[in-house]
Amino acid sequence: MVSYQSIRITGIREEVHDFKIFSFESDANFSYKAGQYLTLIYNQRGNEIRRSYSITSAPGLNEPLSIGVKRIPNGFYSRLLVDHAKPGDQLITSGVGGLFVLPPDIESFKQLYFFAAGSGITPIYSILKFALRFHPWLRIVLIYSSHSPSKTILLEDLQQLQEEFQSRLTIQWLFSNAPDLTGARLYRESLIHFVNYYSVSSYADSLYYICGPLPYMRMCTFVLLEMHVPPDNIKRENFLVAQAKPIKVLPPDKQTHLANIKLGNDRYTIEVQYPDSILQAARKNGITLPYSCETGRCANCIARCKKGNVWLSHNEVLTDSDLARGLTLTCVGHPQNGDIELVYDED
Repeated sequence: MVSYQSIRITGIREEVHDFKIFSFESDANFSYKAGQYLTLIYNQRGNEIRRSYSITSAPGLNEPLSIGVKRIPNGFYSRLLVDHAKPGDQLITSGVGGLFVLPPDIESFKQLYFFAAGSGITPIYSILKFALRFHPWLRIVLIYSSHSPSKTILLEDLQQLQEEFQSRLTIQWLFSNAPDLTGARLYRESLIHFVNYYSVSSYADSLYYICGPLPYMRMCTFVLLEMHVPPDNIKRENFLVAQAKPIKVLPPDKQTHLANIKLGNDRYTIEVQYPDSILQAARKNGITLPYSCETGRCANCIARCKKGNVWLSHNEVLTDSDLARGLTLTCVGHPQNGDIELVYDED
């Protein structure tokens, strides 16, 4: 079963209006990677509300575990945190997750590009700090879109990094209130210009990280693909999971199959019958598996399929290489053409 942990808020810092950074002291030692998120759980009348927030701290830098939270007008948990949370409060978490991280073979790359819009800077800031401190050969370019300097999240922190790492870090600031419209927003032609202007290596030797509103991420992704950037070199983080659910698609196999699941030291065997996903079938059997968005957008439910095949009704996080390695999403996954074997907690 998924283990829940209690963490205590030790500090709250308001970055800009409606955006705060929360720091924690934990009884457990959280192991996480730069760019991942923390999933928080709130119980309301017996129902779990789960929300995932990007981690702003970076491992190895002697920083307290910290997350960034943007207040969403209709967001129950974000309003609860930003409006009412205070130091000393205890929160419940199911731990960390996410694939928006540096790859194991980072030594094979020479340059990182980061495309951030608004609060999309949150996970990027974590990776940026980590890469600057621990991967000194990397040249880094951050293209950061915001409304204005006064509304730019982590502005002073980024300026300090820019000053400290002048030879390795370039930041292209884009403010939508700028009088010169050519420098106000990121669009197709400006993205192509920035990538080529700041390039010190080939597209294949560079990684491209994107985080921001969905239209922004789609634009960046489509333009990079148009430029023939290898698809696996493009990383996206869907940091807002409270989005409309994707259109329901019928699986090619609606028969009942068994799912054999290994989670830590626990093993389960359950029947999965459409319309239930693997996650939903587990829940009906009283088994709590990792999850957050339940729409195939956040990768919190990720597992590795060791046997059989899993069909996904929606997928915005796994690349072709991830799928080729057997990674799958249980929240939108259905066994296809036979029984399956899933394993969690494997690197």
